[in-house]
Amino acid sequence: MNFLYWLFSFIFGLAIGSFLNCLIWRLHIKKSILGRSVCPDCGHQIAWYDNIPLLSFIFLKGRCRYCHQKISWQYPMVELATGLLFVFSFLILDSSLHILDSIFYLSLFRYWIISAVLIFTFVYDFKYLEIEDIVLLPSAGIIFVLDLLLGYSAIKILLAVFIAVLFFLLQYWITKGKGVGLGDYRIGIFMGMALGNWSQLAVAIFISYIVGTLVSLILLIGKKKGMKSMIPLGPFLAIGTFTALFYGRQIINWYLQSI
Repeated sequence: MNFLYWLFSFIFGLAIGSFLNCLIWRLHIKKSILGRSVCPDCGHQIAWYDNIPLLSFIFLKGRCRYCHQKISWQYPMVELATGLLFVFSFLILDSSLHILDSIFYLSLFRYWIISAVLIFTFVYDFKYLEIEDIVLLPSAGIIFVLDLLLGYSAIKILLAVFIAVLFFLLQYWITKGKGVGLGDYRIGIFMGMALGNWSQLAVAIFISYIVGTLVSLILLIGKKKGMKSMIPLGPFLAIGTFTALFYGRQIINWYLQSI
């Protein structure tokens, strides 16, 4: 029975990943999300059978059927990542909650929204060095409502949001905008809502900056980036938030036991 739930989670995640790809491109070019999908290169309308998540990329061998231009690997990677994270969310909850309990589905819906928004933020900031409030802020509001329905402490959530916003704004002020952008504090709002308390937020920020530092050093050593190159923080914040969301408590417990 669980296999059917996993399969549904994966297929649904693929569909949401396909939507995220569409959203990323259309928001960037300021185009309505309504209407049929088209090839970004030739503008030809894409038939439904060429728009099946993951499978169409494989069948078409990574090229547009009409203009034969290469399809970016972003499309299958985002779809696959979303599908896998949706299944992983189910597995994490299945290990701690009963599948017939209504709280299970509220928690799963919450995890899925968080996963989708973080994937969107990762890709959008990586590609365009921008943060889209139209996705982040409404999603943060939805997560806050779900948090309250699930019995999370409103005070702890708002404290986490305050700490996150203060952290990024202070860093922006100290570095005069060279360390982080103003968009990062809006990611901080979402992080606070998603993680729900300051301790898991601290884990997310710590991991984000460790991963960001290591990747930046690798890029500098490999001469892929220079000292003055802009490296988006959003992808690393997404990685840190994912880690804290799924393993934050374990990391905190491990740390407390080791000191």
